[in-house]
Amino acid sequence: MAQPLVKKDDDQDDEVEYSPFYGIEKGVVLQEARVFNDPQLDPRRCSQVITKLLYLLNQGDTFTQREATEVFFAVTKLFQSRDIGLRRMVYLIIKELSPSSDEVIIVTSSLMKDMNSKTDMYRANAIRVLCRITDGTLLTQIERYLKQAIVDKNPVVASAALISGIHLLQTNPEIVKRWSNEVQEAVQSRAALVQFHALALLHQIRQNDRLAVSKLVTSLTRGTVRSPLAQCLLIRYTSQVIRESVGNTQPGERPFFDYLESCLRHKAEMVILEAARAITELNGVTNRELTPAITVLQLFLSSSKPVLRFAAVRTLNKVAMTHPLAVTNCNIDMESLISDQNRSIATLAITTLLKTGNESSVDRLMKQITNFMSDIADEFKIVVVEAIRSLCLKFPLKYRSLMNFLSNILREEGGFEYKKAIVDSIVILIQDIPEAKESGLLHLCEFIEDCEFTYLSTQILHFLGIEGPKTSDPSKYIRYIYNRVHLENATVRASAVTTLAKFGAMVESLKPRIFVLLRRCLFDNDDEVRDRATLYLKTLGANDTAAVTDAKEFLFGSLDVPLTNLEASLKNYEPSDEPFDITSVPREVKSQPLAEKRAPGRTPASLAAPATTTSTIDTYERLLSSIPEFSNFGKLFKSSAPVELTEAETEYAVNVVKHIFDGHIVFQYNCTNTIPEQLLENVTVVVDTSDAEEFSEIASKPLQSLPYDSPGQTFVVFEKTGGPTVGKFSNILKFTVKEVDPSTGQAEDDGVDDEYQLEDLEVVAADYMQKVGVSNFRNAWESMGPDCERVDEYGLGPRESLAEAVAAVIDLLGMQPCEGTEVVPSNSRSHSCLLSGVFIGGMKVLVRLSFGIDGQKDVAMKLAVRSEDASISDAVHEIVASG
Repeated sequence: MAQPLVKKDDDQDDEVEYSPFYGIEKGVVLQEARVFNDPQLDPRRCSQVITKLLYLLNQGDTFTQREATEVFFAVTKLFQSRDIGLRRMVYLIIKELSPSSDEVIIVTSSLMKDMNSKTDMYRANAIRVLCRITDGTLLTQIERYLKQAIVDKNPVVASAALISGIHLLQTNPEIVKRWSNEVQEAVQSRAALVQFHALALLHQIRQNDRLAVSKLVTSLTRGTVRSPLAQCLLIRYTSQVIRESVGNTQPGERPFFDYLESCLRHKAEMVILEAARAITELNGVTNRELTPAITVLQLFLSSSKPVLRFAAVRTLNKVAMTHPLAVTNCNIDMESLISDQNRSIATLAITTLLKTGNESSVDRLMKQITNFMSDIADEFKIVVVEAIRSLCLKFPLKYRSLMNFLSNILREEGGFEYKKAIVDSIVILIQDIPEAKESGLLHLCEFIEDCEFTYLSTQILHFLGIEGPKTSDPSKYIRYIYNRVHLENATVRASAVTTLAKFGAMVESLKPRIFVLLRRCLFDNDDEVRDRATLYLKTLGANDTAAVTDAKEFLFGSLDVPLTNLEASLKNYEPSDEPFDITSVPREVKSQPLAEKRAPGRTPASLAAPATTTSTIDTYERLLSSIPEFSNFGKLFKSSAPVELTEAETEYAVNVVKHIFDGHIVFQYNCTNTIPEQLLENVTVVVDTSDAEEFSEIASKPLQSLPYDSPGQTFVVFEKTGGPTVGKFSNILKFTVKEVDPSTGQAEDDGVDDEYQLEDLEVVAADYMQKVGVSNFRNAWESMGPDCERVDEYGLGPRESLAEAVAAVIDLLGMQPCEGTEVVPSNSRSHSCLLSGVFIGGMKVLVRLSFGIDGQKDVAMKLAVRSEDASISDAVHEIVASG
């Protein structure tokens, strides 16, 4: 039973309110539902029972088929009541129960009667319920009523019909698309909600036709939309049209921008905010275009309404990421928001100021933030910490005050995510600002003395093992590390032993002292700790130089295969006489570019978690190995992403995947027949190699049958001469067409030969390069050595931006960007990018790119390549020179 609202005695300071649904049970409520069968209905009692049933359904309770049917039939008897409140509850419960098609018939007549009732509330709700529970067959019977309802004078009825149309568009689009004229008329309605819903439905009907959407926007931006809600929708659709027309306009032109600017002078605040947000999010927006939007947002910063202050400061926060100078005029207003009662507003104001402030204002901001940090929750503190990290990277000379601030808050109370954000920030500052290394490492050492989080302790110890031996006085860190062996749990102790071994391996003068400490660890009560200590004493104490070198490689070498791929390969490995071969693990990973170089959320390389994307190369390898003709090609080196050879919504959809082997290339053509009345047989692709003379076709595997909407594959195999051979291939899809009887699904015996021209396909140099990341680019670059290094400079000609040039070179080389360097800061005049990969033949390749752009937008590039073979370095330069 539901419990009544209960309050404590008046003499208590706090009042505790209990939910009216506390302790509710499904069985009891189903018993109460028998009240629906009473001869004399009690509308109030029936409404209470329906409320409880709705509560149970919304809490995730499920009714069995029998229970749902019994409740449904009992509810249908309530249609005899004339109580308006009860009738609304009946509509709700029927909609939530979602009766089966057999049961729908029971209430259809009652709902259709209500749909034509003189009571507008009945009509609106009946429309909503009917459209929710009926199928396409009944929908055609009531379509005429729905069209009339769309243009009804009562806005409640019209809105109900329009909203039902939005839902039906997902299941019965052909029927709803026939309502365009009525919906177009509803867009001119004087009722705000009707105009809003009509515009939303009209856009959804036309959304796949870019020209129709453009015409819709053109007609409505002339001033026929009065509803503020509809105006906000129109602004969004206008922004969409502007984005899609970027390639079709002259430089400097921006269609509909005048409309967006005029919306900044609208009387409704929501329209002004939507227009300002749309302008700030335009691609390539200039300072001149931003100025009016920033001005109105600045006015909202001093509004008495918290929602307006929040919306304005959040929009300015996003603008500050790309155009910090444009926001500086608002700094004085935002400083007053630091003390705002709403902590979300205060946090956004702080982080925006940190992005837009100059070097002289850093100390003043730090004083304000220090008082502010104690009053906010951890989630807001993390945002502030990430903003401080970005500020320190922007003004490296201020690292002392910012590092001290981070170390102070690191010693305060806080949860794991908050402490992890601070540690990540200090690690990134150490990596990017060499002067901060000594002080930063000491701050981390002091933190692990009292750190309660095992994960953070082990990660800091790992980082200390990499950076500590490179400092001027490595011995001062040994005390902090060895303390962990005595005072921590087994996981941290094992990590501390490894860190000590790294110091012993890298600093010869410390080796005797390290050996003494490691010998003490041999008596630890944990197996892992003892085993590690034994291993490191054995390897580091060897007299053989090669053994010591192997030990250093074991301690400092990075695993050059993605952990997810290694895990998948180990799972697929079947125990046999042949040992597991780590070289068989696929090395390709999917790139996940960061939103911003050294973005606030960036995890430092030394603490990075393994990639979580699963490679599809295993799937392709299993597919190809199952085909006898391809079994002797050797190991699959790389499979490309699918390349579309047909346009969208054509009769036949074809894409191709390029499978690269050492001496062969297999084209896998994935074909889909989109015509229900046709069956395709003997499907092949005829490939013309006149523009790819170094390739010779040696085999093909046709597709015997291609039914409607059932994907299939056909293959063509080429032998190539030499290394990274490139070329262009023309493709024609050939097949036999057989007509299919729609009623029986049977194909005719006789067919007609036909063909379909596909797009050209290119094999480029990037196809011979795997995207393989490295955990620490600097270490990998230094370990590769300069013996096979090749350096040269290139002119890339005029470009729209530096970012475009960087993206073009990355695509040309097909390599993995490292450490977030693929993202170019806005308005940057120079940029450095780091790439890594594996060239065909298993050769590791590392690339350093340095870009510069002048006033005429001419881009120059310096390319430095290191690999395991000088010929591979030369090949990379040839790719750029010929690209």
